[in-house]
Amino acid sequence: MKSYKIILSGGGTGGHIYPAIAIANELKARFPKSEFLFVGANDKMEMQKVPQAGYPIKGLWIAGIQRRLTFKNVLFPLKLVVSMIKSLAIVNTFKPNVVIGTGGFASGPLLQVAAMKGVPTLIQEQNSFPGITNKLLSKKVNKICVAYEGLERFFPKEKLILTGNPVRQDLLDLDQKLAEAQAFFKLDPNKKTLLVLGGSLGARRMNQLIESELDFFNGLGIQTIWQCGKLYFDDYNQFNTYQDVQVHTFLNRMDLAYAAADIIISRAGASSVSELCVVGKPVIFIPSPNVSEDHQTKNALAVSEKNAALILSEKDLESSFETQFSTLIASESQQLELSTNIKKLALKQATQTIADEIEKLLNK
Repeated sequence: MKSYKIILSGGGTGGHIYPAIAIANELKARFPKSEFLFVGANDKMEMQKVPQAGYPIKGLWIAGIQRRLTFKNVLFPLKLVVSMIKSLAIVNTFKPNVVIGTGGFASGPLLQVAAMKGVPTLIQEQNSFPGITNKLLSKKVNKICVAYEGLERFFPKEKLILTGNPVRQDLLDLDQKLAEAQAFFKLDPNKKTLLVLGGSLGARRMNQLIESELDFFNGLGIQTIWQCGKLYFDDYNQFNTYQDVQVHTFLNRMDLAYAAADIIISRAGASSVSELCVVGKPVIFIPSPNVSEDHQTKNALAVSEKNAALILSEKDLESSFETQFSTLIASESQQLELSTNIKKLALKQATQTIADEIEKLLNK
């Protein structure tokens, strides 16, 4: 059985970390004797999440450039040089057969060094509008796996492979889990269920919206599963006393939450959008305006332009939310249309397809 040495680098947010872990898990299943190493940024969440997933990780002293003049920006050139030197040491010592990047600043120096040394390299871009690190790396790496069509505007066309984003495999048969989901969340099977997802940390404006609309939802006879995020749970825990409202810090059984939902309100991070395409339920996206290059809006537009989801910007919530929501909940035909169209965008075998491309690089 073949064994390889494989480095993966990606981090800063869950949207970069979890795809890297999913790819590592798939490669580990194919090549159990292989050795894996992750490289991340010293003070970011990957330093906890990757060891929890069972993989070793080394940290680089690296961070992005701030949009305003700060002391951190003054340090950036020094951090970059130090990270390049440490990346060179990691590559020379570990001697990888392939290096994989999933975005985030730590992947920049590492992939740059690996490409310079002739190590086969692949990056995976989750968003419809790429981050600066992957844009810079695209000229150096061998292959670029993407989740959306039309990215030849940013990347060399001959390197692109449309794979989709890795998603949890437990989302593939949700229809079989409805009864289990209703029992798990103690739901009334005769009422419509709304699922609200603001991300693991939470989303302030979305939480404010849901708080202000609880009586409106109640008037429509809707029960609500509300993931408010760990930053906001203390603010909203009181609403667990309301009938047909349950507030969660985090949903450990996302498969059952998705299975229970009739309608979903969500942020539009790349991983969330990919999951929701697989889930295939009617979605209202409320993109975060606080992310680099407004990529959540671009992710949501890539779906809504195909009549596969609704999109509402934060600035339009007060004027438009109740109208849009009432129309959707009252129209079975609109729900079916959105559900049918979003399912067409799902790329369910993304993790396996990305691993196939990595395997081709290993066999060259």
